[in-house]
Amino acid sequence: MKNKGLDCLALTIAIIGAVNWGLIGLFSFDLVAFIFGNMSWLSRIIYALVGIAGLYIITFYMYAGGEKRELNS
Repeated sequence: MKNKGLDCLALTIAIIGAVNWGLIGLFSFDLVAFIFGNMSWLSRIIYALVGIAGLYIITFYMYAGGEKRELNS
C-alpha cells in the first residue's frame, strides 16, 4: 500500500460496486443503469472501473496481517 490515494480510490469504487450489486440482489434495482442509462457508454465505463478496482484490491492480500509478505520461490 504505497500509494494511499490510489488505494482509497480503488476501495471507494469497489464499495460503490458492492452497493450496486447489493441493490441488484435485494431489489433487482441497478443504480448505475438508473443514473447513467442501461449499458450506455458512461455506465460501461463505470462497470469497467469497478472491475479494475476489484482486480487492484486483490493486491491487498499481500498486506494482510499488517506487513508485506514476501513470496518464496
